[in-house]
Amino acid sequence: MDHLVLTVIAEDQPGLVERLAGCVANHGGNWLESRMARMAGQFAGIVRVDVPAEAHGGLIKELEALSAQGIRVQLAASGSEPGGRFTSIRLELVGNDRPGIVRDITRVLAEQGVNLESLLTEVAPAPMSGELLFTAEALLAVPDTLALEQLQARLETLADDLMVELNLRAED
Repeated sequence: MDHLVLTVIAEDQPGLVERLAGCVANHGGNWLESRMARMAGQFAGIVRVDVPAEAHGGLIKELEALSAQGIRVQLAASGSEPGGRFTSIRLELVGNDRPGIVRDITRVLAEQGVNLESLLTEVAPAPMSGELLFTAEALLAVPDTLALEQLQARLETLADDLMVELNLRAED
């Protein structure tokens, strides 16, 4: 069995995941993990599957045929996990919305060698004022060679500049 990673995007519609799962099952594949969401009328996801090597060609053809139904699928071979030792850290951020918050935070993370494992963001009205608030929750893989105090200090300096609240905590 070979691990494949599929990405899918389509206009949201009932049965979309079932069609994708059917393609995988039709070729002897096993659905291992996925992250999927509906946003702004579109449905997008990423899926990791195990499929016998000899079934790759048939699976690719069947997935490509889904484009006639408006379902776009891309495939990639599973990559290797990053080397080195990491500590999992949860980052939570809340502040007034403005362009560039994600760019500024991710720039600091990249400069420190921190890998972004997952990221959830949202802009929504604040409960009392109605002002738009930006919220983010991220799971970070922080290299063991980076002192958490150093990362915290660098992010807090940025948080002050962005006027956001930032919280880091070790993931259990």
